[in-house]
Amino acid sequence: MAIRLGELLLREKRVTPAQLQEALAYQRTNGGRLGSTLVKLNILRDEDITAVLSRQYGVPSINLAEFDLDPSIVRLVPMETAMKYNVIPVGRNGTTLTLAMTDPTNVFAMDDIKFMTGLHVEPVVASEAAIRDCIGKYFEKTSPNTNSSFGVNGNGLAAVGSKVSVDVAARALEDLSGIGGEEIEVVADSEEIDAASLERQSGEAPIIRLVNALLFSAIQRGASDIHVEPYEKEMRVRFRVDGILQAVMSPPLKYRDPIISRIKIMARLDIAEKRLPQDGRIKARFNEGNRIREIDLRVSILPTLFGEKVVMRLLDSGGLRLDMTKLGFQSDELVKFERAIRKPWGMVIITGPTGSGKTNTLYSSISQLNQPNVNIMTAEDPVEFNLLGINQVQVRENIGLSFANVLRSFLRQDPNIILVGEIRDAETASIAIKAALTGHLVLSTLHTNDAPSSVHRLVNMGIEPFLVASSLNLLCAQRLVRRVCENCKEPQPVAPPQLIELGFDAARAEKTKPMHGKGCKKCNGTGYKGRVGLFEVLDMSETLREMIIAGASVMDLRKTAISEGMLTLRQSGLQKVADGATSIEEVVRETM
Repeated sequence: MAIRLGELLLREKRVTPAQLQEALAYQRTNGGRLGSTLVKLNILRDEDITAVLSRQYGVPSINLAEFDLDPSIVRLVPMETAMKYNVIPVGRNGTTLTLAMTDPTNVFAMDDIKFMTGLHVEPVVASEAAIRDCIGKYFEKTSPNTNSSFGVNGNGLAAVGSKVSVDVAARALEDLSGIGGEEIEVVADSEEIDAASLERQSGEAPIIRLVNALLFSAIQRGASDIHVEPYEKEMRVRFRVDGILQAVMSPPLKYRDPIISRIKIMARLDIAEKRLPQDGRIKARFNEGNRIREIDLRVSILPTLFGEKVVMRLLDSGGLRLDMTKLGFQSDELVKFERAIRKPWGMVIITGPTGSGKTNTLYSSISQLNQPNVNIMTAEDPVEFNLLGINQVQVRENIGLSFANVLRSFLRQDPNIILVGEIRDAETASIAIKAALTGHLVLSTLHTNDAPSSVHRLVNMGIEPFLVASSLNLLCAQRLVRRVCENCKEPQPVAPPQLIELGFDAARAEKTKPMHGKGCKKCNGTGYKGRVGLFEVLDMSETLREMIIAGASVMDLRKTAISEGMLTLRQSGLQKVADGATSIEEVVRETM
């Protein structure tokens, strides 16, 4: 603004060239705006400057000293934003906000405030001193760190669907996490960011703080994924907490590319490539109390219609449960499962959709089996957590290091136990089953809806039924449901006929008192905190083996397994409802 204002004042002969040079020299030494400098040097009055700007830009001027402003309207704009842009709201008419500004040409200020308030901004010109006086007067009783100053909701986050400036969003998220965004440290690999990159980053401090604050907030809330999604007219950030996506904030669309570029820099990805998907990894270190924590983030970039969508999967080894008694198994199911994984050979398959906790169950299994006299080898894509004493291999299909090729190499490495991250094709299935039949214990996963369906999946891959029957020790289907918050749980009145319709028998329906959470601060108002597993454990009996060899249908296998004591996923869920661990809604959502 300085040059433009100086030119205007010279053009209207309000100052001489010598006076302007004197003011500019003073400004270079002492800082501040040119307008306030001219007033300090008694060259001009505030009214003179506002009059010139008003005429030049066709914007009305206002003398703030003659007005009593409405505090509720003033605080539509946070104090730090008012001070940053030297503006103050003076009135509101419907969806139009009248904004007093020292620089009516500052489109960035108007754009930020428009996004922040959702109102159309109509500028008027006021003197810098008058705006400063008003900021001090109307914000003096409001701390700049309170939620009202930042225009955020009770959780310290921008209200869902609202637009906030990047700086305000970063500060708001920092308030939630209780840790400054600048305290996060990206742990570099062997590659270093070049000096030019570091210089560019330092010039975008608000973006860096926003991304860091997002990471902190996600970690603090126990999120498993962060979604950054661009749309045609807005941008949205969501966290997946306890398996459910929750909208967190909506930064201005103009910050889309800087935010995504910052994430790419952290993940060592190509900033210039915006047409192809990219995958990377971030290792972040931060202080939590007096303890240093490290979090791995798996980053996936996908080009969409209106820009690149980013999903970051948070891999926190501190949140990994390796105690099988805490996963949610019923006592008799846990006995069957532990008996199966302690057999010297054979195959144990965990089945379920993505995000159902299969990896956690597998890691818990091999952690129990991890002894100095046992050679455990894993083939994973990707390796999610590093486990001491276990040989883990990252599968890389793009260079030919497939599950099948890794398995072939494993068999030459004298293994006792082999973990295959996923059986994706007939070749991998064939090698895994042959390994299970030649003296190795094989643990793996499949994507099927229930335990009996896994048998037909393997047969459909081309594995002979007699090989499937001979190799399988146990099949376990699982789902994750949200736990009812222990802090705010209360009985949920449900009539016995409704419980019977869900699957309870009449006697049990009369005794069962379902629970639900009413919502509190600890569960962020959701009524749920944490998750628990539902398990369908099919222990392979001789009867079931004979049925598989004879080509029995999935329905027949299921009926026989239930008659032998298998609890279905729905029955496992109803047991959790009866125990008060989860709600009816969660069980209905995840089971049939």
